[in-house]
Amino acid sequence: MGIAIVTGASRGIGASVASRLAALGHSVCVNYRQQADPANRLVESIVNHGGQAIAVQADVADEQQVVQLFETVNQQLGRVDMLVNNAGIIELQSRLQDMTLQRFQHVMNVNVSGTFLCAREAIKWMSTANGGAGGAIVNVSSMAAKLGAPNEYVDYAASKGAVDTMTVGLASEVADQGIRVNAVRPGIIYTDIHASGGEPDRIERVKHAVPMKRGGQPEEVAEAIVWLLSDSASYCTGSFVHVSGGR
Repeated sequence: MGIAIVTGASRGIGASVASRLAALGHSVCVNYRQQADPANRLVESIVNHGGQAIAVQADVADEQQVVQLFETVNQQLGRVDMLVNNAGIIELQSRLQDMTLQRFQHVMNVNVSGTFLCAREAIKWMSTANGGAGGAIVNVSSMAAKLGAPNEYVDYAASKGAVDTMTVGLASEVADQGIRVNAVRPGIIYTDIHASGGEPDRIERVKHAVPMKRGGQPEEVAEAIVWLLSDSASYCTGSFVHVSGGR
C-alpha cells in the first residue's frame, strides 16, 4: 500500500480523497493550513475505521513549511509515493479591473507556488533518480482554466491555467523517473469554496448552464483522482480528466 499526502484535505474534495485512499488501505497525511479541528476529526474517523492517517499543518505557499511537511510524513508514515495538490483559494467575486495586485499575488502564491513547492518536494522523495520507488502526482485544476471565469475569478482561472501547464511540462520531465503527473479539472462542485467567493449558493445559480443540470459532489471528483493515482492509470501521464458534468 502507498503513502499519500493530500493538501488542503480538511474539507471538500481533499477530505473525500483522503477518506477514499485510506479506505483502500493507503496511509494518508491530511494536510491543512488553518482548519485543525476538521482535519483531526477526519484523521480520527479514518483511524476508527482501521486506517492509518496523520494531520499535519503546513501552508503550501511557505517553502520551509512544505519541506517540513514532507520530512514529517517520511518520519511518521514513510516515503511518500502519492501527492494530491488540492490546496487552493479564491477571493471575493470581482472583475479584473477592480482586483488589487496583492489579491492577485496571494491567489498565485497559494494555487501556483504551492503546487510547485509540493511537486518539487515530492519528486525528491519519489524519483528513482533519487533512490525512490516512483510515484504519482495529481494536480487539482479547474474548468475555470479553460473557461476563464469572467466577472468573477479571472485570477483564479489564470492560476489554474498555470497549474495545467506545469502538469504537462512536469509529466514529461519526470516520466523516466517513475513518476506520473496528471490533473483533474472539476467543474461546479458542492464545496465551501463558494462561500469564500461571497456566494455560498453559487451552484444553484449556475447549475443550469451545466449539460447535466446539476452540481457535482466532492466524492465524484475524488474517484477520478484516486483512479489517476492507482495502477489502473499506469500508462497515463500528462493527462487531464474533466469532472464537470459536460461543461
